Amino acid sequence: MGVITYEMEVPTSVPPARIFKAFVLDFDNLFPKVVPRAIKSCELVQGDGGPGSIKKVTFGEGRQFKYVLHKVDGIEKENFTYNYSAIEGDALKDKFEKICFETKFEAAPGGGTICKSIGDTEIKEEDIKAGKERSAGMYQAVEAYLLANPDLYN
Repeated sequence: MGVITYEMEVPTSVPPARIFKAFVLDFDNLFPKVVPRAIKSCELVQGDGGPGSIKKVTFGEGRQFKYVLHKVDGIEKENFTYNYSAIEGDALKDKFEKICFETKFEAAPGGGTICKSIGDTEIKEEDIKAGKERSAGMYQAVEAYLLANPDLYN
């Protein structure tokens, strides 16, 4: 098994600036509300939320893993990009030093956003597929929340 780079794209009807604010800048508050079974809590354990900061994401009850630490590698608010690495936690299965992610929110033709995520890891193909399905579900949950609350994150 070598390093695998995988990509996924999730379309949404929400504009890039708005979904970026919700999905990246307010992740800590929004995700436990919108997908509480997936994300129980998220807390900043080091830094101010910018590059170099570390966040602890605690997964919901009954999930396969308990927690993961994310290190913020970069945030470009003007380009709607977010880079982070999973650096610690049982989600790494004592096999990985880290898993790197790059997320971009790009304007879609005709409106909305294409949420693009690229990850580098050493992992089985079936685990990548399951992870993509969970991620797509979270994008869809945030989209539904934003559509139901049109005054938020404008």
